[in-house]
Amino acid sequence: MKNFAFASDAAEREYKEFPDEIQDDFGLNLMLIQLDQDPKLPIKHLNSVGPGVIELIINGSPAFRCLYITKYQDTVFVLHSFEKTTNGNDVKAMRLAGKRLQALKLELGV
Repeated sequence: MKNFAFASDAAEREYKEFPDEIQDDFGLNLMLIQLDQDPKLPIKHLNSVGPGVIELIINGSPAFRCLYITKYQDTVFVLHSFEKTTNGNDVKAMRLAGKRLQALKLELGV
């Protein structure tokens, strides 16, 4: 089983600000990923943010996203979670996730 961690305190706060049912949906899918199983939610690979970054998708009004990576230290790291309010890519959110990925890599020495 893979470990689980948030890439930063801010990433944890964002996630915990989600409504309980959204946290539960993402949490169940992150647990499946920890168990090396495929998530039930739709995913999107975000190589533009960084190799190995994946987005869990909950569509609706509003829509929610949870970006994670499993590439380091046999751990599922949540990089960023946010409520999606626009169609198309959320450039600001992708930039923030990229910065958190870079900080995580520095912290891990990779």
